[in-house]
Amino acid sequence: MTIAVLIFLATLALVIWQPRGLGIGWSAMAGALVALLAGAITLADVPVVWGIVWNATGAFVAIILISLILDEAGFFEWAALHVARWGGGNGKRLFALVVLLGAAVSSLFANDGAALILTPIVIAMLRALGYGTKATLAFVMAAGFIADTASLPLVVSNLVNIVSADFFKLGFAHYALVMVPVDLAAIAATLAALLLFFGRDIPSNYDVTQLRVPGEAIRDRATFRAGWVVLALLLAGFFLLEPLGVPVSATAAVGALVLIVIAARGPVIETRKVVRGAPWQVVIFSLGMYLVVYGLKNAGLTDHLAVALDYAAHGGVWGAAFGTGMIAALLSSIMNNMPTVLVGSLSIDATHATGAIKDAMIYANVIGCDLGPKITPIGSLATLLWLHVLAQKDVKIGWGYYFRVGVTLTIPILLVTLAALALRLSLR
Repeated sequence: MTIAVLIFLATLALVIWQPRGLGIGWSAMAGALVALLAGAITLADVPVVWGIVWNATGAFVAIILISLILDEAGFFEWAALHVARWGGGNGKRLFALVVLLGAAVSSLFANDGAALILTPIVIAMLRALGYGTKATLAFVMAAGFIADTASLPLVVSNLVNIVSADFFKLGFAHYALVMVPVDLAAIAATLAALLLFFGRDIPSNYDVTQLRVPGEAIRDRATFRAGWVVLALLLAGFFLLEPLGVPVSATAAVGALVLIVIAARGPVIETRKVVRGAPWQVVIFSLGMYLVVYGLKNAGLTDHLAVALDYAAHGGVWGAAFGTGMIAALLSSIMNNMPTVLVGSLSIDATHATGAIKDAMIYANVIGCDLGPKITPIGSLATLLWLHVLAQKDVKIGWGYYFRVGVTLTIPILLVTLAALALRLSLR
């Protein structure tokens, strides 16, 4: 087990720190190659792991491509400007509406899209309103937090969700039926926590006339209008086609392709640049990192974790939900949520749990891996990239400050969300 753990830790360190700009995919594949040469995994494990990750990574890249195209068309800035006008000059109302906009974007366009696309737009809007450093930091932290805490409701809302749904063969509609009400509780808890923590930093009012007219944000009207149709058809396709055996990655890919073709017909959006900017490294990273994680499973680590989960299951649905969720959150915060979700899934699969108790473990693992990364900056790759984007916008967030805010906000939100899950599963 020692060799597998050392390979995992070394690979994770390379992925997080990215020395000399080394791509996360190549770091992960290097770790997988070392694991193969060291005997931690075998060639027979490669197709097994690829079967776990291909649909998840394909769907994720397609959703991000759709987000990037719509961002170039002005879709998200248009939405943010409308939200600012709905605020009617009231600072706290604007704060709440920005949080809710972030929740909606995260649900439909995945957490990475919400954090990385919406945050720069919010910063530009706040600067146009003349907001100071403290107020801007409050809105930025809120946008970053809601992107993850609201990424529960749909399978496509987070790469973690897709991996778990694929592993346990959860249907798109079945997953949503359980997690949509849980997500509503998470959003409510997040909004309350953010208002309590940052309330004093939010100006009481702002001048709406300082904002641009929303229509001026639209840069490609054909793509903008097509985006609404594609999104509607995409949601319908996820619910209707997935039961027929059509993977979510195929549905999302068709939607992305349609938008790319429409955008390419106009002179505004450089579609080749957008396609090159998609997170293709995630595909390589997922395969490589999960092969390294599979080495931990082969070494017996997941069997030890399964014992702890079985112990938590003695408390019924509530014990299974809180035990699994807290373990997943803790592991995500210290070893990143992407490897954690597979470690958790493999461990749950090795337990003796069945029925509602196993369901509680499965969904709690998702919750822990979606929310737990907010405790530390290294909890997710998206957070590290988000901090880099903020630094480029002259918004500096130190790791110490992030950790203090992360612990204070994440733990109560996580507890409320896990309680909502346990209640939801107890009532069905």
